[in-house]
Amino acid sequence: MKRIISLASIFISFTTNAQDSISKLKVDISGFIDTYYSYDFNQPESKYKQNFLYNYNRQNSFNINIALLRATVSYENVYAKISAHSGTYVEDNYASENIKFLNEAYLGVFLNKSKTTTLEAGILPSYIGFESAITHANLTATRSILAENSPYYMTGIKLNHQFNDKWSLAGLVTNGWQHIEKPKSDIIPSFGTQLVYKPNHKNTINWSTFFGKEGYSGEFNTRYFSNLYWDATWNTKWHSIFGFDYGIQDISSENNEKATWLSPVMITQYNINSKWQMAHRIEYYQDEKNAIISSLFPFETIGNSVNFDFLPNSKFKIRMEGKWYHATENIFDLGNKKDNFSVTTTMSFEF
Repeated sequence: MKRIISLASIFISFTTNAQDSISKLKVDISGFIDTYYSYDFNQPESKYKQNFLYNYNRQNSFNINIALLRATVSYENVYAKISAHSGTYVEDNYASENIKFLNEAYLGVFLNKSKTTTLEAGILPSYIGFESAITHANLTATRSILAENSPYYMTGIKLNHQFNDKWSLAGLVTNGWQHIEKPKSDIIPSFGTQLVYKPNHKNTINWSTFFGKEGYSGEFNTRYFSNLYWDATWNTKWHSIFGFDYGIQDISSENNEKATWLSPVMITQYNINSKWQMAHRIEYYQDEKNAIISSLFPFETIGNSVNFDFLPNSKFKIRMEGKWYHATENIFDLGNKKDNFSVTTTMSFEF
């Protein structure tokens, strides 16, 4: 009889602890779907528009840019995120990856009681730039050339510390410039930093850097990169982002030859009312030695875009954008034109 009572006590204790653990486990499911139609007035014969774009890059057809489902799980001081995705963005941007269906998959832990220091490891969202693959958070419908040609994701570890309400600093060790797997096992890991300053709730200044070995013409040499941006909300009507990328790629270790690229961009959004928004973007991208953008000619392009957004509610957006590129060389329409104009319409839902 005592043995039965003892076993019953152990079972009750185990059940109670299990229920307590389950009650502390928090699970959140979220997702995003982004559909689009895009038309390039240069009328390319292939189904693709431009080789330096990875979002909305199908010509004259209705498509899914990205459909994403995410699970966030937390328990005490540990959390994990995993999200699966599909769409033309995945086909274009993950073309060289063996693992394509994972948008993010990482573990995180708070290293102190105040939860100001975190360590994360896995497939992480990029710490570089102000535009993500999730359209809802971006001021414009399509992405800038700057965003399309810098990482959307990184694989590695990230240590972040929040000093106070205004300052935070992160350091990263990764597999390189937007790689899930390292392109070569014998090269050293890449390194990155992210410094964020928020003087108030309306302004954010972010400076991110990258240092590592990346491929150029079949050789892996050092790449240095810096991304700086200022995100400013002026009032309830106006919102602006000023960004600047600058990178240096070592071409040859023998003669110390280097390639550089740079890109300033300015985006301004105006809230017409609670249902309507508009935004204008002006950008410039220079990559004369094609360190980042593959082209038969030196890549030097200025872009302008205007978009109008309709928001029936906070989770749903319909957007239309007209975009014009002007290049110094005939890089469009199979090397026959310096100008390119396209129109893109998107409909997205975030939940």
